[in-house]
Amino acid sequence: MKLSARNISWKAGRRTIVDGVSIETVPGEFLGVVGPNGSGKTSLLAMLAGIRMPTAGEVRLDGGPIIRLARREVAKRIAFVEQQADTLERITARQAVELGRTPHLSPLTPWSERDETTVERAMAHVGMEDFAERMWHTLSGGERQRLHIARALAQEPRILILDEPTNHLDIEHQIGLLDLACSLDLTVIAALHDLNHAAMFCDRIAVMQDGRLIALGSPVEVLTPRFLADVFNVRAQIERDADSTCYIRYMRPQPAQVPAFIKE
Repeated sequence: MKLSARNISWKAGRRTIVDGVSIETVPGEFLGVVGPNGSGKTSLLAMLAGIRMPTAGEVRLDGGPIIRLARREVAKRIAFVEQQADTLERITARQAVELGRTPHLSPLTPWSERDETTVERAMAHVGMEDFAERMWHTLSGGERQRLHIARALAQEPRILILDEPTNHLDIEHQIGLLDLACSLDLTVIAALHDLNHAAMFCDRIAVMQDGRLIALGSPVEVLTPRFLADVFNVRAQIERDADSTCYIRYMRPQPAQVPAFIKE
């Protein structure tokens, strides 16, 4: 299943947040979206998920405009986990994940054994099966985040879109979650802050800056010392393994020059 954007833009008032972005996913890939804060990553993902309509351009799903599909039909194909997703309902962890089955239910297709199995499998994928009866409001931020991922998996989508999915997770669960995303038979699009995570797990990286898509390619192609300095204003060295996996070694900022009259 292909998802593509054709010259999409989005404005908030007079301010352009996303400016003329064109991109197309490769089925089964892990596509990372990176960029400085305020570069338009979240707004781009929301448009790709069909949550936010572009002010210009078009998002297409399997060749057709996503805007022509009912929200329920989009939700059967695309699951979107927002950065600040939450629920105020007094429900259990399992009930939160069961909400992912909503697009598949109707008066003619009530809850079934298949739904039960799908929810159990989704919770097991994120290591939360033992938390099924815990009340939502008693869970930590990291536990809630893992359940949001489980709810998305319970939708049985073909495309999974994640906005900063490792927020609130400790390092073990950050690595585990991204490894899980890689292992799924899905197309995954994820906005990531940690560039080493992008280098380790992504097949391609899209770089946003000031609302524009300024680079798209493999981690080795995109993550160069010059590029990191120009876009992220950091000094770094890039280390590469024999399998072309790259790792970023950040360097401390150079000390600012102190004027001579201050030294005196």
